[in-house]
Amino acid sequence: MTIIRSNSVYEQLGCHQFLSLHALESLVAVLPVRDENGMAKIIPFGGETRNLITSQARRRAERTLGRDRANAGEGALAGYTMGMRTREWALLATDALCALGWERAEALSTAKAVLEGVGLKFGDKERTRDLTKVLVFAPEDAGERLAASIDAKRDVVAGWIKEFEAARAAAKSSSRGSKRAAAEPEAAADGEGGATESRIPPLPREVRAGVLTALAPRDAIDIALYGRFLAEIADSPNVDGAVMTGPAFTVHRANQIDDFYSAADDAKIRRKANALDFLDAADDAGSGMTGYQSLISGTFYRHAALDRVQLRNNLVAGGMPPEEVDKAARAAERQFVEAFVDAMPHAKKNTTASTGSLPKLVLAFEGARPFNYSAAFESPIDERVGGGVALAAARRLLAQHRLVTCKRSDIGGGRVLTYDLGIQELLTELAGQEGALVATEAGSVEEMTAP
Repeated sequence: MTIIRSNSVYEQLGCHQFLSLHALESLVAVLPVRDENGMAKIIPFGGETRNLITSQARRRAERTLGRDRANAGEGALAGYTMGMRTREWALLATDALCALGWERAEALSTAKAVLEGVGLKFGDKERTRDLTKVLVFAPEDAGERLAASIDAKRDVVAGWIKEFEAARAAAKSSSRGSKRAAAEPEAAADGEGGATESRIPPLPREVRAGVLTALAPRDAIDIALYGRFLAEIADSPNVDGAVMTGPAFTVHRANQIDDFYSAADDAKIRRKANALDFLDAADDAGSGMTGYQSLISGTFYRHAALDRVQLRNNLVAGGMPPEEVDKAARAAERQFVEAFVDAMPHAKKNTTASTGSLPKLVLAFEGARPFNYSAAFESPIDERVGGGVALAAARRLLAQHRLVTCKRSDIGGGRVLTYDLGIQELLTELAGQEGALVATEAGSVEEMTAP
């Protein structure tokens, strides 16, 4: 396996190791992410409370956008293997086993058993008993591959299942004995009915190998980009993601309201409209239901970075042929940039239309290390500033980048993209001043990545 070393990135990639992305976006009356009480998330910074959009929400939106586009045959990753994060691998494997001629009850119990055999545990409640307790991020075809490996070793698996069920029956019997012993202290003191640890018999080596291979990251591009950690299976390969994502926060103090709403009851309104007298109409007065929802508005700064070396090493480790790695990595980089620009968390998308938003400004540049410009907004921008917060934030972000590029040799000028008329005028103004705009203006998101 050929591993790319970071100190040779210039020779092997012809560019810097890290791609840093920065964006300013203005959102109005939205709630992309909420806390356990349904309220907008906040964070203190620079002496003021700021609204927050978590990196987890951003990463999921970006990851699923790339996957959905690829599966639809669109975008830079069309035709590549993608991943899926779910608790339903036993159910997916069951469907695939049924397609191979298995009875569903046997297929489900077998799929669950072999997954337990490699270390995964299932839920305790009726609605979760067929779901693993943790989400497992694996290639989308992992269910079919798991089923194929089980079906290919059906006789071996059947023999192991008998041992598995015997161990489970012994564990249940031991559990009942322990409960009786707890109710009879004297018997417990004599050592009668003591609990014994339930041990799952080890899976036959060839069966275990098939399960691990099915769940392995392989060449799934989004797993190589965003990584995965699966502590439950000790010998399953984890992936250190190539993408680093920072939380988005407002460049000014937090703005939020608790918006009162009332929802109409259509049946009640219909009766009221057809009422024969005012007394009947009065019985149907009032809203169907009322409540409050938290909404936020503001201009957010957000940042993400891509480690090009880690991405290529992840693809090599996943088994992608070396001659295909660079092409796949460049496609993944293009999709990463496009998702950074276009993706938006889907919470309340229908009632706020937040997913139709575009960033005010996007800045992309390369460096020997990632650069996070969050500290540039430690001093909150006064919302009463002339020209608006977004324009003031754009001036500050571009000035920060110019300062850093003047003092660091391990960073490039980069590219800048805007969808805002005011900021477009600012870029034109700065371009006319020598050395004021160190980045090259891009005409589209496709131009934001290196060729």
